[in-house]
Formats: sequence, structure tokens, C-alpha cells
Amino acid sequence: MIDKTSPMPLYFQIEEAIKQKIDKGEWEAETMIPSEREFSLNYEVSRMTVRQAINNLVNDGYLTRRKGKGTFVSAKKIEQKLLGLTSFTEDMKSRGYKPASRLISFQKTTAENRLAKALEIEEGQEIYEIKRVRLANDIPMAFETTYVPVDLLELNESHIKEGSLYSEVENAGFVIDYATQSLEASISREAESEILEITKGAAVLLIKRQTYLTTGRPLELVHSVYRGDRYKFMIDMKRI
Repeated sequence: MIDKTSPMPLYFQIEEAIKQKIDKGEWEAETMIPSEREFSLNYEVSRMTVRQAINNLVNDGYLTRRKGKGTFVSAKKIEQKLLGLTSFTEDMKSRGYKPASRLISFQKTTAENRLAKALEIEEGQEIYEIKRVRLANDIPMAFETTYVPVDLLELNESHIKEGSLYSEVENAGFVIDYATQSLEASISREAESEILEITKGAAVLLIKRQTYLTTGRPLELVHSVYRGDRYKFMIDMKRI
């Protein structure tokens, strides 16, 4: 129940009531929650108030909207610790998930100035551009665009469809050394939303990774869009 005499906003009280049901396990993952109309009748508040509470919970990752179906309790987020350099495939397997990739496009193109500088090659040099959807247990987790110099490694579509790029690199005799990575919060655009099966404007994580070989040469530049409702990154920090 909510207390209309409380100084706490009504939408916030509804949010807390829904969170309690989720945290206590009364509403399990993938459960469809009542409609705005049902909430409005049950709590005797306007649908606008209910909508604000639900929007906040969607943005916070507690709930997920599915077009034409309704609003559901979100599945538990996959956690990735930022301690070591692993591929998406390796990371999902280590957590007991079945990793997969859906290839959107695979092509050779020429590096414009920005990409050439990042990959330390000449402007106009050939690179692979690989666009993939990364899945865990058949659920889209990330939309990834990868750039790799053509002169470094011979790749084809079957390499990308059937396994990890890092495995192909190591099988070719290269040793991956380290990567620099940045993360920032954003909202999904229309094309990304369709690919990741989320609503336009949903919370996402933008990740840029630059990976290097032991020779010091850049291996790849990767731009990824991760679903904010399915994925979170963790890091352990020690005071220095």
C-alpha cells in the first residue's frame, strides 16, 4: 500500500513497492507485471504517476518493456569484472552461458584518418570491418563493430561466425598483450534498439576497446553497445 499523506512522492512509493516484490522473489525474472491501468486502480493514483514509476524502473534495469507484449521483470544482469583481457566468448563460457554471434556484416574497407591513427596504419590501407550481435543463451547482449588491419591477419566469414576472433589471432601465432578500454553511459538509437531488441532510448553502455599484441602493434579497435538492462561491469579497487 502507499501512503498519500507521506511527503514521499507517490511514484517513488510505487517504485519501492515494485522493487520489494522483485527483491523478495514474489515477481521472478521474465514475469509480466500488471498493466498501468491495474496499478492505477489498485493504488488509486493516476496512470501518469504509475507511468513515471515504471519508466524509472525500466531506466534502472529492474523492468524491461517488450513492444506489443507488455512490461516484464528483467533477468539478472551478467557481471563482468574488469580485471583481465578476455573475449566475449571466453567470458560467457566462464559464467555458464552459451555464447553465440550473429554476423550482421563482414567486409573489407579502407581506413579513414581516425581509424588509421588508432590502428597505426596508413590512411587508405585496407581493414576488416566486422559487425556482430553478441548473444548469451540466445539473448542479444551487445552490438559490436570491430576493425582489424588486413595486412595483419587473413580472415573470412567462417572464422567470425564459428568462433572467437582472439582464438583465430592466437592460432595464427600472435600473442595478445593488453588492451585499453573506456566505458560511458548513453541511450540506444533506433538501429541499435532493433538489433538488441530493446526500446529506443533505453539505457546502454558504450565501450571502446583498443587491443595490442606483444609486438606493440594494435590488433583491433572495437566499438560496442551493451544493453544496460542485461550487463554490468565490476572492478575491484585498492587504495593507493
